[in-house]
Amino acid sequence: MRVLGEFVDEAAHPEVLVGLGAPDDAAVLDLGGGRALVLTTDFFTPVVDEPYDFGAIAAANSMSDVWAMGGEPVLALNLVAFPPQLSPETLAEILRGGAQTVRAAGAVIAGGHSIQDKEPKYGLCVVGFAETGRLLTKGGARPGDALHLTKPLGTGTVTTALKRGIAEPEEVEAAVASMKALSRAAARAAVAAGATGATDVTGYGLVGHAVEMASASGVSLRLEWDALPFLPGARRLAEELVFPGGAFSNREHFGTAVRRDRALSDGAELLLFDPQTSGGLLVAVPAGSEGEYLSRLEREGGRSWRIGEVREGEGIEVA
Repeated sequence: MRVLGEFVDEAAHPEVLVGLGAPDDAAVLDLGGGRALVLTTDFFTPVVDEPYDFGAIAAANSMSDVWAMGGEPVLALNLVAFPPQLSPETLAEILRGGAQTVRAAGAVIAGGHSIQDKEPKYGLCVVGFAETGRLLTKGGARPGDALHLTKPLGTGTVTTALKRGIAEPEEVEAAVASMKALSRAAARAAVAAGATGATDVTGYGLVGHAVEMASASGVSLRLEWDALPFLPGARRLAEELVFPGGAFSNREHFGTAVRRDRALSDGAELLLFDPQTSGGLLVAVPAGSEGEYLSRLEREGGRSWRIGEVREGEGIEVA
């Protein structure tokens, strides 16, 4: 887009290691001495009914971009839009959920900004630090790497079912727990094991973010359908075509980059494009480091699924 030329001046700012010139999950500034500052922001409308859970999910989602870059969040600012007709207690619960989640990540909320709006919105501006030599970017994946996903898929379809009143309580409970879970353990394990690249799977769905990684890395990503993890109820709801509008938009936009080696129902295929809220990390791990990655992740209390591999070529293959 023409307007991006007003922002990008890479030659004049070589200290900006990651920015609009090579868009990634967060911006990165070289501080010298092997240290980098990682900066990101995100906010959205409620995806669940409980205000506390909404705050916790939004905070986990915002910090995930820092972890996707191989960094550690240290400081956050609240971003709040709130309708005046809703109770102060509701706002307090949203902020409490966010604050406790940030604290659990070892970071601190130091302020923020709020406005009145027609519907509530909440998120964070997050600052973190990383080692410049151990940054994780979308463009680092190499042929032969194993692809790992650190959270199950299906938050889009389950939260849509919640809004329609057709989700089972245990399905909502599992989705909320997954969205509230931090990606800190996954990021630490990936950095320690020498992962070559990563991105967090959010609004573009698994395939959308995989396309971004494949394009930035100049490779092809092969996804194994039978290895993909799904939240309870996601497969059932998918067959009923219970999806947010973004799933259809994602398929329209990214679908041409996908090669299918197996037949999938319409619902199953849409799960590949289902927008995720506070989804997991998609990590490219050198084949020889998989054991170290998984053992470190287990010690940190995390989980990961091997869902495919990086190959030469371009685009996404679903087998």
